[in-house]
Amino acid sequence: MNTTVLSFHSISVDIVRAPVLRSITVDFGAGEIIAVVGRNGAGKTTLLRTIMGLLPIKDGQVLFKGSNLASFPAHQRARLGIGYAPQERVMFPTFTIEENLRLPCQVARMSKREIDDRLAMTLEVVPQLRDMLPRSGAALSGGQGKMAALGRALMIGHEMVLLDEPFQGLAPALATEYSNALRRLQQLLPELCIVVTESNGSLLKDVPDRVLQIERGALTSTAHRSSSELPLAQSTSVLSATGYR
Repeated sequence: MNTTVLSFHSISVDIVRAPVLRSITVDFGAGEIIAVVGRNGAGKTTLLRTIMGLLPIKDGQVLFKGSNLASFPAHQRARLGIGYAPQERVMFPTFTIEENLRLPCQVARMSKREIDDRLAMTLEVVPQLRDMLPRSGAALSGGQGKMAALGRALMIGHEMVLLDEPFQGLAPALATEYSNALRRLQQLLPELCIVVTESNGSLLKDVPDRVLQIERGALTSTAHRSSSELPLAQSTSVLSATGYR
């Protein structure tokens, strides 16, 4: 059984007084690739932002290795080893890609040697980044930006990596490269927990070990790779009226 990295215990989150997450209880295990699948507005992005401490919790607890994260702001959660690649994939345009990748580690006050080691590992997982390193953060295509966002999350995320809709808009060849990068990452860091959200579950193919289906802020089903019932293609029928992801 996988060691639990992070747990939600009856988590509820409201945004502008509207319930977006509703009493969610779930464990995220070391070594797992976990997909959170649901329509736009189902609560996927809100779930990731809640893990990162970017949204206040109405009820419940978020535990990281058994410790309550209630008092931890987002930058302290990053220092715990939680990397986050938001859907927006913002890169500092006046920095090179290498500077963008190194920045979160420098903010976390890692040593130069540790940062160099993290960069070497990141380039092993995402070799496409090697040629991008000297380029400006403003010079990337959408697909390249997603690969760079993955790399930046890996630089800081040695315990857990959160990826928000990374496959959306990727050309088939680049989607395959992204899937391969996640598999390489799982081999290189077998204790890392990876959480991926998607509105179109069929894009994930055979990437996840476990799929959580979310609808209107509540988890409606869970399936494991060992099961023949991973609800990927069916997940696109999930409806939501909250207006949030």
